Amino acid sequence: MIAAVIFDLDGVLVDSEHVWDDVREQLAYERGGRWHDRAQADMMGMSSVEWSRYMHDVIGLSESPAEINDEVVARMLARYRDGLPLIDGAVAAVERLAGDFRLAVASSSNPPLIAAVLAGARIASLFELTVSSEEVPRGKPAPDVYLEAARRLALEPDVCAAVEDSANGLRAAHAAGVRVVAIPNRRYPPSDDALALADVTLDSLDELTSAAIV
Repeated sequence: MIAAVIFDLDGVLVDSEHVWDDVREQLAYERGGRWHDRAQADMMGMSSVEWSRYMHDVIGLSESPAEINDEVVARMLARYRDGLPLIDGAVAAVERLAGDFRLAVASSSNPPLIAAVLAGARIASLFELTVSSEEVPRGKPAPDVYLEAARRLALEPDVCAAVEDSANGLRAAHAAGVRVVAIPNRRYPPSDDALALADVTLDSLDELTSAAIV
């Protein structure tokens, strides 16, 4: 019996992957970096420690990873203040499930960005806790962020379900031993082998019901 649903954030509740892409690409061009076509896919799921190091080591920004991280987060927050790109049906889906399950977030986003999205959508009170991959040793596709969410919920992973959209997220949830619900990202669709790890695949958040979870 599933007791808790753990939501990914980027690509599940907020259509932000392209915003991350825009912000980091613009910063790379401004600072003389070497942006390339695989950069966004490479960084999807990475923790802030990992992607800021990637921006320094691979993209070639001269600032320290910590400075890169702070600048990107500031620009992301500014973009969210200009208009939060919530995915259609996100608020309704969370409200639907809140009556039947304990809710959490396990995201690669930094804690201030998670808080900004949930507050902006006015759904923060429906989530018992949030975990950022910044708070665990490894980002997705490692299972750490999901295992930590289950630990904080005081639940075994097999009574938790994850809602994911990306290849690295699906791999992370599967490796954690939770039930995996996939809603494939349309901008950055997961590979077939990653999608095959899902226990159930839905077309949109409108299909995310309690019946689909269990």
